[in-house]
Amino acid sequence: MTKILFVIDKIELKYFEFNNLVTNFWLIKGFLDRNNEVFITTIPNLSLKGDVAYTKCYEAFVQDENIFYKNILSEKQIDDFDLVMFRPDPPVDIDYINATYIFDFVKKAEVINSPSAIRDFNEKLHSVYFKEYMTANIVTSSLNEIEQFLAENKEIVLKPLNRCFGSGVMYLYHGDPNTRTIINTMTNNETTLVMVQKYIPAVKQGDIRVLTLGDKILPYAIKKLPTKDDFKFNTHNDDFITASGLTKFELDSFTPVAKKLNSMGIKMAGLDVIDGRIIEVNVTSPCYFIKEVNHIYNIHLENEICDYILTKNLLSL
Repeated sequence: MTKILFVIDKIELKYFEFNNLVTNFWLIKGFLDRNNEVFITTIPNLSLKGDVAYTKCYEAFVQDENIFYKNILSEKQIDDFDLVMFRPDPPVDIDYINATYIFDFVKKAEVINSPSAIRDFNEKLHSVYFKEYMTANIVTSSLNEIEQFLAENKEIVLKPLNRCFGSGVMYLYHGDPNTRTIINTMTNNETTLVMVQKYIPAVKQGDIRVLTLGDKILPYAIKKLPTKDDFKFNTHNDDFITASGLTKFELDSFTPVAKKLNSMGIKMAGLDVIDGRIIEVNVTSPCYFIKEVNHIYNIHLENEICDYILTKNLLSL
């Protein structure tokens, strides 16, 4: 029996039961179905006493094919767990960063993804590690540099560096009368760095979520379709999610990406891809769209993930 701790988001704890849109629902249930002990906690319940990391946590259980937790908060050393799934959602703010520091003092428990690796990897900015698979991009706070990039590329996308799920992402075209207003708003008047990417017209047909697990690319990619009122996917709804096969080019290209991420301590990631180009690498709490993948491909993806994590490939027991 493996003793497992999930660090989840506060809003996820609030809506813990029945929330099968969330990747953690399926992973927690998968581990529990294998007769493992699973506990859940959130960032405010982490602590350090001397050089020993602790957490106050709740015990999870399965009932009638749904997951619940006992409303009894108990304190445990984090190193009493065999495995920690570190999966709070962005923004990666000071509270998030401080939580990763707590795990610098965890000596025995296996932690996925590595909090220090997450701390050192910005999902937008560090995508440039794989620049050969990206569209043209710059990271800057300069109004002049962004305007020049816009003049060269005609259509661009601006992204905040610390948000998720498309929050704050803006589209600009050359000649847009709101150009300077949008750039100044995004950069807080040239004081905040942003990712600026050349716009890829194929986004109109959606972006693909490519899933990594260890050194491999999972074959169960899905396409996230834009809504009628946006140029990008912005709602977790079955009407905007469909199957998407991966081309040989994508498989050949992205397998080395998975291996690089895995070597950095990022065992699970979600690559967002448009027209064969990576636009973002999700590492904090990557959504695996397990509910949708299971339905589309008639599989139980959570079984493959849990079985893999519980092998000696990731967990030394």
